[in-house]
Amino acid sequence: MTLQIGKFATVVGNWVPRHLSWENPFINAPIVYENVTPIRDKSAPLSLFDFVYGFYYYQKYAFNPVIWGPSYASGFSVSGRLGRFDYAAEMKNASLSSRPESWHITEVGFENPTFSGRAGFRPNEAWNFGLSASEGPYFRPEAESTLPPGRDIGDYREFVLGQDASFAWRHLQLWAEFYEARFEVPRVGNADTFAYYVEAKYKFTPQLFGAIRWNQQLFGNINDGYGHNVRWSPDLGRTDIAVAYRFTTHTQLKLQYSFQHETTSPGDDNHLFAAQFTVRF
Repeated sequence: MTLQIGKFATVVGNWVPRHLSWENPFINAPIVYENVTPIRDKSAPLSLFDFVYGFYYYQKYAFNPVIWGPSYASGFSVSGRLGRFDYAAEMKNASLSSRPESWHITEVGFENPTFSGRAGFRPNEAWNFGLSASEGPYFRPEAESTLPPGRDIGDYREFVLGQDASFAWRHLQLWAEFYEARFEVPRVGNADTFAYYVEAKYKFTPQLFGAIRWNQQLFGNINDGYGHNVRWSPDLGRTDIAVAYRFTTHTQLKLQYSFQHETTSPGDDNHLFAAQFTVRF
């Protein structure tokens, strides 16, 4: 059994243990860890219209994803292994969707903690399966004055349920994660989303490998109060393709192309070319 105290990456899922540049075959994170949604943690929406269409008049950094990268919030965790089973549980000072400035304990204390955990099963050396869950308030302290009268931060929470799997055989590695998330939004109701990715990496030589990843995020509907259902954010999908070459045991170069379909509206596609050079000590 291992006890960890301080600021560290979340125990949820299977991407976080390999999120560092040397282990991650891509330059960026899967879509569920970086795609910002209409969720805002510094202020509550004034109405359903403000929530759904706030993208057009707020700065992008005002919004939150389902999981903000590796989520290095502060807290403590307990983890270990029992035969073929892994377990991990943590209490953090901020939710999985929280922004990096919330991860400091001096910025956000433990008045409204988030609890997360993962249970894993390894049937053999090739396979690893996991089930993750998380629950906690997602608003920052300054948002309290914008909430409806008589309500506080603890009344609005983020719920996340995740499933993950990985497989390794010779030069091939496969990973997949599936996340169902719900945000309790003031003056709006429950905002549900489903996100997943499937990723493959193949090592052609000891120094050269390639990877491909398919990501998708789907959003649920919210009733507008007039008998109509409104999707609270556009569905989107993204394909990532990367190739990397390790010159030495301490240096590597990555090249990546990503195509994201309908980034903000129908027909609004996005193409990304990226390069990354890593030096590790």
